[in-house]
Amino acid sequence: MGAAKLLAFCLVLAAVAWTEGQRPRAVKVGALFDYDSTIGRAAQLAIELAVDDVNADRSVLAGTKMDLITADTNCSGFVGTVQALQLMEKNVVAVVGPQSSVIGHVISHFVNELHVPLLSFAATDPTLSASEYSYFLRSTVSDYFQMRAIASIASYYQWKEVTAIFVDDDYGRGGMSALGDALATKRARISYKAVIPPDANKDVISDILFKVNMMESRVLVVHVNPDTGLRIFSIANELQMMTGGYVWIVTDWLAAVLDSSKSGYPKNMSYMQGLIALRQHFPDSAAKKKFISKWNTAARKRKIASGLNSYSFYAYDSVWIVAHAIDKFLNSGQQINFSADTRLYDSDTSIITLSTLKIFDGGEHLLQQLLLTNFTGLTGLVQFDSDRNLVHPAYEILNIGGSVPGLIGYWSNYSGLSVAAPETLYQKPPNMSSSAQQLSTMVWSGDSTTKPRGWVFPNNGQPLRIGVPNKPSFKEFVASGKGPDNVTGYCIDIFNAAVKLLPYPVPSRFISIGDGIHNPKYDDIINMVANNTIDVAVGDFAIIKNRTRIAEFTQPYIESGMVIVAPVKQSTSSAWAFFKPFTLEMWCVTGALFVFVGIVVWILEHRTNEEFRGTPQQQVLTIFWFAFSTMFFAHRENTVSGLGRFVLIIWLFVVLIINSSYTASLTSILTVQQLVTGVTGLDNLIASTVPIGHPAGKFIRNYLIEELNIHESRLVPLNTIQDYADALNRGPKAGGVAAVIDEMPCVELFLSYHCNFRIVGQEFTKEGWGFAFQRDSPLAADMSTAILQLSETGQLQRIHDEWLTRPSCSSDDSGLGPSRLDLGSFWGLFLLCAMICLFSLGAFFVKISCQYSRYSSSVAAGESSEASPTSPAVSEVHPTKPKPRRLDSFKDLMHFVDKKEEDVKKEMKQRSSDKDNHGVGSSDTHFVSSA
Repeated sequence: MGAAKLLAFCLVLAAVAWTEGQRPRAVKVGALFDYDSTIGRAAQLAIELAVDDVNADRSVLAGTKMDLITADTNCSGFVGTVQALQLMEKNVVAVVGPQSSVIGHVISHFVNELHVPLLSFAATDPTLSASEYSYFLRSTVSDYFQMRAIASIASYYQWKEVTAIFVDDDYGRGGMSALGDALATKRARISYKAVIPPDANKDVISDILFKVNMMESRVLVVHVNPDTGLRIFSIANELQMMTGGYVWIVTDWLAAVLDSSKSGYPKNMSYMQGLIALRQHFPDSAAKKKFISKWNTAARKRKIASGLNSYSFYAYDSVWIVAHAIDKFLNSGQQINFSADTRLYDSDTSIITLSTLKIFDGGEHLLQQLLLTNFTGLTGLVQFDSDRNLVHPAYEILNIGGSVPGLIGYWSNYSGLSVAAPETLYQKPPNMSSSAQQLSTMVWSGDSTTKPRGWVFPNNGQPLRIGVPNKPSFKEFVASGKGPDNVTGYCIDIFNAAVKLLPYPVPSRFISIGDGIHNPKYDDIINMVANNTIDVAVGDFAIIKNRTRIAEFTQPYIESGMVIVAPVKQSTSSAWAFFKPFTLEMWCVTGALFVFVGIVVWILEHRTNEEFRGTPQQQVLTIFWFAFSTMFFAHRENTVSGLGRFVLIIWLFVVLIINSSYTASLTSILTVQQLVTGVTGLDNLIASTVPIGHPAGKFIRNYLIEELNIHESRLVPLNTIQDYADALNRGPKAGGVAAVIDEMPCVELFLSYHCNFRIVGQEFTKEGWGFAFQRDSPLAADMSTAILQLSETGQLQRIHDEWLTRPSCSSDDSGLGPSRLDLGSFWGLFLLCAMICLFSLGAFFVKISCQYSRYSSSVAAGESSEASPTSPAVSEVHPTKPKPRRLDSFKDLMHFVDKKEEDVKKEMKQRSSDKDNHGVGSSDTHFVSSA
């Protein structure tokens, strides 16, 4: 029994010894950064403190010590690459770093082959992507999100263009690429890129900033390295670029510099006021405060001059990310083994220097453990999303000014701009709407709280290139070859008046487009604006949908819809002109209705009104006389029945309408002008096949074809006012046109010269004329404001009156002869009258039927009483049955209807009395017989 226990105890000791032999006593981790840099100085101490905390924590890497091997990149891509390779030779399982995006691009190729995970706490270049570098992992926030934050700030302040100042390396170029994409989503853009070489001296930077100062945009985004970036502001101050009107937006490098300076601002930086700077944001916590205290204590002991910046926190968390991943790696039973890469040997099996580099066999498994990281560190929740970016990226937006930077808000990819800390918003539904974006009051350069405009007219010696159409007619709008600017006209005066209201000078140069013989194509001029051939197009340019897609238009300075112009002639009278107001169909129906109403009134009045009785010839004459005399309200017959009066009232109203319409139409026919071609409006013109004139070069041709579906063969381009008149005068039969379609201002000007034409129909589009600028041009918004100011002061109308007001013919279509009145204008009225007549006849015949029924019953009763016996004896011997005779033949009915109603009532009353008397006599006879 004792031997068995001893054997079991030995087996347990052996198992423990075997397990301890499997788990290494130490694991090597590399750290790659620049010892003597703003970020490196703070990160070095943070990494060392993190390794100490990991080794002191028994819950992580129990029994295994983390050995840290650091290497100095010395701010050099070449040195950094050599140092990285030397780290790989020491069989490190992971590398914390590099600090530089440039070195990150180079050594990522090595770690891909050697399967050593690379965990960078400061390489923010967005082009360091997991799709290309599978073993590269970023433990800080990518500049992809920082550039989205800058784009949100530009959109919040309504700036459409920015100038980018960036260092010419992977870090700078990658950031600007992301910025361009982010601005595009906000309908903004980078208008100018100022590239600064990494080793640029003061003179180079000064020349670059001088060019920047010549540009239009005053919103300057600075994305450079922390250790050289401050020189930019020093030189900008010398160039007077730190004054009011300039907007400086600086990426997180400036916050790192300021945070690393224990004295707050570096020396001689008082001019750095009114800047916007970004800094990575992470929530406050007890662990964060404890680390800050520990870091400050250690820095004092080591006499470290620089302070703590945000990258220190990411460096600290990076060590813990590696520690947790290695712990899970070892707990899963994996071994830390390295094997030689046969590809590092040449064909003669001679070993080259790189053969000392070995592949980490467990690198793939360790990488997966890194991607599964999920813990709360100093920077908040440490977790990677599907794109291998840290979740919940957020930035603080700082207003550089005073003794310390002021916090004016936050940006996060969850809620955009806000004045509340992002961690307080994660529990609420995301809200990225423009109304929800908020920032506190900003103090700008020059100690002003007024938002800068963000741009000025460029001071590069290039005047504004203004394109104007050079056309042969309508020179009141634009005319080339005259005036101090070689152009004159209504549109030119409006433009010049608006420019004078701008708060800055705008040097300009007018460029005539076209040969002056034919109208230039207006769409081509707008395309010249879009293609940067000219800066602005001034003239009678209509603001339409297709043009607004490629150009930025100002507020309309004149309303302009399309109208139709047609020729007219003075009407000539004839002996039969009085027939023209009504069509033949209208005459026939009106006459028939007169007769029908006369018959209806006769029927309703015949039994009660003596004036509607007499011989048949008299009654027929009465019907026609009464009917047609109502046309002049001259009827002498009075109506006595209720139904007759009701019908007559309605009919007199109808007659009043007919008389008024006839009189108005006849007057118009005898006194006004008539359309020559019969075109009365847009629908009438579209339905016809006549040719249509239009101004050459304008959008009207495409509108008629694409929107109104008018065949191209019907359209005739015309260039001048005289072309309009000649084509209209010739007419369709002589090779001219039936009508011309143009914009209202042009038509009004045309009609002021030619009085034998008129506008027909209504204005069928609504647009206006505006000045066309390049897309998102800030000058367009300022010019719109100036145009509104011209309108409010009345100057816009004064310029209009000066150029476009002249003695003219009436331009509306009120003087055009109307079409003949047809049944379509009156059928509703006639139908109403006919229905009332039929209703009255129905009521009349119902009344007659009831009266006839009572009358026939009284006749039958009378005949029965006359046939009764005179004595009871006779009655008993010769019993008889009464045989009443009913008036049931049509002739009898007509005879009854023809009777006067008064006679019928008397007869019925008499028979009723006779019946009562007969009843009394029969009773007496019966009483005598009984006696």
